[in-house]
Amino acid sequence: MSLRSMMLSWVDKLPPRLNRVRAHRNIPLTMTDGVVLMTDHFAPRSEGPHPTILMRLPYGRSGFRGIAEAYAERGFNVVLQACRGTEKSGGEFDPLVNERADGLETMEWIKEQSWFDGRLGLSGPSYLGYAQWAISDAPEIGAMATKVTTADFRSVVFPAGAFHLGLWLSWLQVIEGLRNHPLKTATTMFSGGIERTTAKAAMVLPLLHADVAASGRQVPFWRLWFEESIGNNEFWDAIDHRELLTERTPPVHFMSGWYDFMLDELLADYQRLVSLGHTPYLTVGTWTHIADELQRDNLRETLIWMRAKLMGDPSGLREKPVRIHISGLEEWREFNAYPPGPPRLERWTIGAERQLVRGDGTDDGADRYRYDPADPTPNLGGAIFAFTGAGPVDNAARENRADVLSYTSEPLGADLLIIGQVQVSVRARASVPHVDFFLRLCDVDEAGMSTNINDGLFRVTPETPREADGSWVLHFNLHAAAHCFRAGHRLRLQVSSGAHPRYARNLGTDEPVGEATTLVANDVEIFWRGTGMNLPVYEV
Repeated sequence: MSLRSMMLSWVDKLPPRLNRVRAHRNIPLTMTDGVVLMTDHFAPRSEGPHPTILMRLPYGRSGFRGIAEAYAERGFNVVLQACRGTEKSGGEFDPLVNERADGLETMEWIKEQSWFDGRLGLSGPSYLGYAQWAISDAPEIGAMATKVTTADFRSVVFPAGAFHLGLWLSWLQVIEGLRNHPLKTATTMFSGGIERTTAKAAMVLPLLHADVAASGRQVPFWRLWFEESIGNNEFWDAIDHRELLTERTPPVHFMSGWYDFMLDELLADYQRLVSLGHTPYLTVGTWTHIADELQRDNLRETLIWMRAKLMGDPSGLREKPVRIHISGLEEWREFNAYPPGPPRLERWTIGAERQLVRGDGTDDGADRYRYDPADPTPNLGGAIFAFTGAGPVDNAARENRADVLSYTSEPLGADLLIIGQVQVSVRARASVPHVDFFLRLCDVDEAGMSTNINDGLFRVTPETPREADGSWVLHFNLHAAAHCFRAGHRLRLQVSSGAHPRYARNLGTDEPVGEATTLVANDVEIFWRGTGMNLPVYEV
């Protein structure tokens, strides 16, 4: 037992170790085009047969070897492979593009090995999860454990037509850093260095050149994406694997967090399988993309899932397939499905004196703010890809800005539980027809601390339909949440036109996002009548 697997076993409360492990490292697998992918195989030192778990990743194998050993110590062959163009694997790294072809070729190699007994599972979070979906239609696959990921990355990169700038600048630093300076990058990831560099690089114009500010060099895939991916359906169709979610998809356990930036896409994948007659498992905690608790549950739940689906031992499976954490109550609940039945929709609207009230408001009027892309409204916490600062935080710094409107309810007389997506409507007008609307729902406690629960973005263009008075009436959703606003707390709805550098600032022009350099300020009106939200309410 290595020190890494011993620590994982202790911290993550894993099932007992069954055997020792034999590691075969740096196995060169040659793809059809001659590119060599470096691969590790961890084998149980015990009589077989043993099922196999495959993990393909762009982050370097060393950080995942402890996980691979922990699986192998419990009776699984584990294949760990560095994706093309990463770590010691050959070729050029082109995100998302090569994972289907390389993954299928790797599976062919696995099938030829004497230790392969026909039972195969796929596992891994984030990019590793996308690599799972890319080959999920292969008939040999008997189980999948996908975490904080999705089969559809287009809406992750361009949410509501905006550009997910903070995510891609941060991820670029991780990918480039782990490839060139792994130890230094590992330290930077958890010391706030990536966030500071991202904030600085995100102010560079044009954004095409932000890769140099973030990583110190031109990054081929960053520039290629600006040139080929924007508005190009053919680019995205080739790497969109939602069509692989079918009646024949193997059993899947989905895991995510209420503060993960791919949560809604993961839930859409879950719902698609449910609609096709599957009973996937779903676990969602009050977690961020890389929360420690998520990583612990990930390893433990994956072992339980793979034992059930590949070894025929369901003894560790919970009775109900859905398990979600309710923030505010700070408790876990289990259900047969998500969402747990139809909610009661409760209407809240804004009004005079920055009030948030139950029901349809009767006040006529508007509030105004000026959005200036030269001083963009900052993001604060939330469902972001970050190593510090993600998740629920005190929103005072946002709410004290002149370009953020905050509407607050009276203290609640009873607990209010929401599960799912909050539907919001915005009636607005602006001096420039290029404008974003970022809405955020917060929980304000008795001491006045305002904590973000969920949020959402909508991008307006000159093609967005207008009312006769020149206003827009917009309808969209905040990302999914499960939260109880306790009695005595207040609800607060923020309205603004940005969350930088999470989303690329709307510069107010028609210039392409990668080439734009002109900044135009925007005067925005938010009308009381027509602006509000429908909460998906359940019994506490």
